[in-house]
Amino acid sequence: MSAAGPDRQLLRRARRALAVQNTVTVALILLMFGLVTAYTVARAQRAELQRSLWKTAATAEDVIDPPDGTWIFRVAPDGRLTSTAHPPHGLPDRAALDRVRAGGAAETTGIDIDGSDYLMVTRSRGHSTVQVVGSLAGEEDERHRLLTALGVAGLFGLAAAGAAGTLLARRATAPLGEALARQRRFVADASHELRTPVTQLHTRAQLLQQDLLAGASRDAMAADVAQLVTGTGQLGEVIEDLLLSTGPAHNAGATAEVDLGVLAAGVVAAFAARAHHQNVELALNPDPDSPSLVHGREAALRRVVVALVDNALSHTPAGGHVTVELRFQRQENSVRLTVRDDGTGFDPADAERIFDRFARGHGDHRRFGLGLALAREVVAGHGGTIEAGGEPGRGATFTIRLPAPQ
Repeated sequence: MSAAGPDRQLLRRARRALAVQNTVTVALILLMFGLVTAYTVARAQRAELQRSLWKTAATAEDVIDPPDGTWIFRVAPDGRLTSTAHPPHGLPDRAALDRVRAGGAAETTGIDIDGSDYLMVTRSRGHSTVQVVGSLAGEEDERHRLLTALGVAGLFGLAAAGAAGTLLARRATAPLGEALARQRRFVADASHELRTPVTQLHTRAQLLQQDLLAGASRDAMAADVAQLVTGTGQLGEVIEDLLLSTGPAHNAGATAEVDLGVLAAGVVAAFAARAHHQNVELALNPDPDSPSLVHGREAALRRVVVALVDNALSHTPAGGHVTVELRFQRQENSVRLTVRDDGTGFDPADAERIFDRFARGHGDHRRFGLGLALAREVVAGHGGTIEAGGEPGRGATFTIRLPAPQ
């Protein structure tokens, strides 16, 4: 659980990075669009004004009142200069007039006067030389309005891009969050599920060491070694089953007939040394006349029984009793396995909550950990049910029902 905080921080950083990248990308696209639009509009406006000036220059002799922002200058053969009303200061461009008047080709030029741009066409018209000047101020104002509109639209676009980027970042990092959660869950499950079999192996190794030091018979040591070998094999099965259970979907086809009676007997034998050390009577109460076969994964079902017996021993004081019972339910065609103890018990209000991961009790805030939660997951995966009952100070009972083969 402690890893959840760093994982959330990692996801938040990843989401922020993706959101910022998306927003910056959209901002660059909008900027490029604005620049291209402004350049295209400027070129189009300049070309349109130039066509208008050429048209005016072609008919300059007949134009008396040119359009607003346009002025006409004429140089007569005798060098006299005339113009339309109120030309801007600094016009006309005498150099261009002199070049064309001296026999040069018609030309289009631009000029900047006191920060204002003008476009002019200079050409010969009969015996006179004509220069038509048009102001670009109107076009510049129109471009400014266009850029302002683009800027406002860009701000809204950036806001929308930020919101969309955040949403997309959440969706993009969702698989990462699921992978981190699965990894965290596997680590917690593995550490919990491996603790008991590793402890059992350690206990058996200690017993074997004591037999060696005490000079026990070969037959006695052979029995300890056989139990040690069995325990290591079961540990490998637990690891394999844990790896299998971490997949996106469990392999439902990898099942076989499992004898719960034989499995429960093995678990009881494995916990015998611990029960003896705790001075707790651990007994198996099977029904020899009833079948106990079910379909499932043996390693997974063993984990369930181990979890229930381990839980019972953990909450049963010295002098107490833990009993594992097996019964066949003919009406339901199911096998019922019950683990009963006379230990500390629990509040009946917690009968469902104890199967939640890391749940805490109502009264004593007792923490139930992972074992019961994992047991329910395995039993549910086998099409069965698990129920709990108990009272404080009067023990607890856990009952598993698994469907029997047809």
